[in-house]
Amino acid sequence: MKIFTYCTVLTVWLLTIVSAQAQENDLANDIAILKAAQEQVVTEEKEALKNEVEDINQRLDSNEITLPEAEQLKEQAAEKRALNIENRLAIIDNKIALLERNGGNENLADDSERVVIRIGSNNDEDDSYIFLGKKNKAKKYDRRTTSAFVLAFGLNNVITDGQSLDDSDFKIGGSRFAEIGWAWRTRVFKNTNWLRVKYGFSFQFNGLKPTDNRYYVDTGDQTELQEFRLDLDKSKFRMDNLVFPLHFEFGPSEKIEKDEYFRYNTYNKIKVGLGGYAGFNLSSRQKLKYSEDGEDVKEKLKANYNTNNFIYGVSGYIGWKGTAVYLKYDLNTIFKDNPIDQRNVSLGLRFDVD
Repeated sequence: MKIFTYCTVLTVWLLTIVSAQAQENDLANDIAILKAAQEQVVTEEKEALKNEVEDINQRLDSNEITLPEAEQLKEQAAEKRALNIENRLAIIDNKIALLERNGGNENLADDSERVVIRIGSNNDEDDSYIFLGKKNKAKKYDRRTTSAFVLAFGLNNVITDGQSLDDSDFKIGGSRFAEIGWAWRTRVFKNTNWLRVKYGFSFQFNGLKPTDNRYYVDTGDQTELQEFRLDLDKSKFRMDNLVFPLHFEFGPSEKIEKDEYFRYNTYNKIKVGLGGYAGFNLSSRQKLKYSEDGEDVKEKLKANYNTNNFIYGVSGYIGWKGTAVYLKYDLNTIFKDNPIDQRNVSLGLRFDVD
């Protein structure tokens, strides 16, 4: 019993020492973070002042303001940034003093150092946003490039030489496409946002459902539609592509100006994008469903089918907010050696989630 009591006391004593040491280390680490934050404050405010001065010089060069007005604006900007530095450093000094006085027990390390994931709408930004980073990280004064998740889907079909869509070999409603990818948007000019370049990568899935109980057959010389030996419940041909789109986007925007930054907001504006894409065919496959001898049969056939490996085409969209009507047309033919040229065409909706 005495041995147990002794061991218990010794364990508690050791834990107390370890806890005190850990607390001391945490205090030192928190103070080091706050001191580093002070250095960051000075850097951020100086960078913001530099950007403001550059903006004032641009306005002066374009004759928007006079030289005396420019000098006055520069003095006001410098005074504001100096006060910002003084006040922000004082706040951090108070936090350091509070930590040292309480031995680090208050968990008052700078909240701006916490990393957060934030998803939602922000009226001060370009449209909506997905953010991963420090909770109170200072905004970049001028953010010329943004990014967005891209999702599109709709109807798919084929343009055949000498044939209209009314005579298509594929079901109008049953043939569909989908696209998923990521796009970056960069403002072309420094002081206006009427023209943007949008670029990125996308996976395209173009599906075709043949009419009249047919499916694709690779005969060696060409790929052609042939009637299946049994009644088909489903016949679908699909091409999966990896492409790299590039669009020039036009449209008005609203300039939002704050003390620390400015943004161009296009969320409630009409957007028009014109451009194209190029990439590669990743795979081609067919799915057949039918009944034979009283049993349901599903066949998944993956082959080359003499499809073109290099994909390129033109595309465009017109939209409002995050939704657009989207059209894309392959300039390459679907098959390499077929006597009649066929090209894929898609029409649907596109969603850009910034």
